[in-house]
Amino acid sequence: MITKMNAVKVLFRNRTPTVFINRYYATTKKKIPDPDEEESLPIFQYPTSKSSDRNMYLWGLAETGALGIHIPRGKNRKQYRNNFSLCWYPMRSSFAERFDVEQVAAGYGFTVASIKTDEQHKVFGMGINTDSQIGYHAPRMGHPLELLLSPAPIFLPYKSLETKIISIDAGRAHTAILSDNEGVFTLGNNAYGQCGRRINPNEEYNGSMVSYNIKRLGKEKIVSVCCGQDHTLFVTQGGKVFACGWGADGQTGLGTYDNQAVPAAVKGDITTENIVKVASTGDCVLALNDQGELFGWGNSEYGQIPMQCGSQQVNMSYSLREFTRGLGKITDIAAGGSFCLIVNEAGDAFVWGYGLLGLGPNVEHSKTPKQIPSPLFGRNEFNTEARVEKVACGIGHLAAITNDGHLYMWGRNRQGCLGLGSSKDQTFPLKVAIGGHVLKVTCGVDHSVAVCRPFT
Repeated sequence: MITKMNAVKVLFRNRTPTVFINRYYATTKKKIPDPDEEESLPIFQYPTSKSSDRNMYLWGLAETGALGIHIPRGKNRKQYRNNFSLCWYPMRSSFAERFDVEQVAAGYGFTVASIKTDEQHKVFGMGINTDSQIGYHAPRMGHPLELLLSPAPIFLPYKSLETKIISIDAGRAHTAILSDNEGVFTLGNNAYGQCGRRINPNEEYNGSMVSYNIKRLGKEKIVSVCCGQDHTLFVTQGGKVFACGWGADGQTGLGTYDNQAVPAAVKGDITTENIVKVASTGDCVLALNDQGELFGWGNSEYGQIPMQCGSQQVNMSYSLREFTRGLGKITDIAAGGSFCLIVNEAGDAFVWGYGLLGLGPNVEHSKTPKQIPSPLFGRNEFNTEARVEKVACGIGHLAAITNDGHLYMWGRNRQGCLGLGSSKDQTFPLKVAIGGHVLKVTCGVDHSVAVCRPFT
């Protein structure tokens, strides 16, 4: 196994970080550069159509490489604060200064981002790569890196360079990438079938070049994809939900607790619904239909999916209409490790489950949806129009974006993943100091990523 310091030595020299993708040179018929030569293709010299009008900010644990922050080397070099082992505040990524970043996803110790381009490499990854969840990367063939401290292009076998990436999500050790016309590409660990292909008990994931393409499901086009811890969910154009992967807690919603290799239609109450979004980070799943009604399945140890029978594992989709009655039309959803977070059309956020829910230090468990006081998100007599529009969850932390583009975060502050300038846990929402109008935030286990539009 390659160590972190060995990976650093391989990746960083006295020049720009480099990563060689042998297939890239094979398809373009260019000479594969010698890694021992001093001159080679810097990663940021991959062509792009125009400069970006978006910024990307990252914060949390930097040692995994998930933030793309270079660790200083040498005793005589300037030592940065904490040697970049942790990043307490949002730090703007230079990657988004060179590329037009569109989609981002935070996995377990790694980050994936897609860019707007007509070139071969449309998706980049950085961080932990022990299971090839961000593709095959090696300074020379046969010597794959398990850690990448700088964004590296991920090879995907597109049929057309005009293919666009419309969605990305990441689980514990796998990644799902949705294109506009070529379906979903999955990479990484498939031990439970989470990549949607046949399980091979003897498969070696370290240094794997396998990327699997799921073109359609049920003869329908796939319009969104979501990764839980070790399972994957797909939503089709007709509003149907398919699932594959680990099913011990019922998170695949297929009526069993078995692992599922080939994506199959989720059973239960959603079969007659038009689902527009699914959300999952751990083993609990929420689904939202086009009427703003909520459904759920999977792990319910803390009452995330309340069942009259008291079951802690729900293996089929279950309607939560009665559970959320009186909350109005739901517009966005998020499911964390032991809690759930939703927002309604009035811009009010509701939370239930177990953890630091945002209801203060004395409330760590709620069996029913509780509203997080709207003044905590900036609504007051001077700003009566402030409302929450988007929500997100990591395993232990939560986030909300308001219509003003402000980002609020709370929960367990593992490795500074809240971006609030300290390692202290946060029991109620607090605004994150970030230099832009926040468009999207994604939460991993110990780091977070946000895409912003500059103020000017």
